[in-house]
Amino acid sequence: MKVDADMYNKMMKGTTTVGIVCSDGVVLGADSRSTMDTFIASGEARKVFRIDGNLAMTIAGGVGDAQELIRIIRAQNEIYKMNEGRPLSPKSATSLLSIILQENKMMPFIVQLIVGGINGGDAQLYSLDPFGGFQEETRFTSTGSGSPTALGYIEESYRKGMPTKDGIRLAVRALTIAMKRDSATGGDKMIVAVITKSGYTEYGEKDLDKIVSGK
Repeated sequence: MKVDADMYNKMMKGTTTVGIVCSDGVVLGADSRSTMDTFIASGEARKVFRIDGNLAMTIAGGVGDAQELIRIIRAQNEIYKMNEGRPLSPKSATSLLSIILQENKMMPFIVQLIVGGINGGDAQLYSLDPFGGFQEETRFTSTGSGSPTALGYIEESYRKGMPTKDGIRLAVRALTIAMKRDSATGGDKMIVAVITKSGYTEYGEKDLDKIVSGK
């Protein structure tokens, strides 16, 4: 079965997600707009998901496909914890997702994923395409229709070794710019999550306003 290019392009647009590697962890963020072609289906779509205290991921593409993958990786993480006494590492979770996507490439999950987290104190970030290809990102990455705009800003502003507090500001600014320039990116809020040795912390609009303003 050959995936129709027009269908693929339509499914893969309509969001902006970002992932940023920092000195003390990983920052993941996304807007909250869900679209169906030119129709805005929702302004409150969740695109950042906690898998465990050390692990999270963002989604772009087909909502149903992405939600199924979230369910699978959460279940596999719980099984792994029962057997090994610890959660999946970001690399292990990415490898598992890659296998699932590769095995289904004839009828693919139409998604772009970012997986990030902490493994033994080290920040790890990966991006995956719908066919199981994955890439370790040592600095930052972005997915969705607003990603070119977001990446343009991050490319200029990113500093190697920056702390997660600065990474949050960078993610917020990149998402804000994408919301202004990409009509398929937006919504009523954005979500930014930070994964450090201390665990997973998620920030909403009010928290982000305080961090960005320095209050």
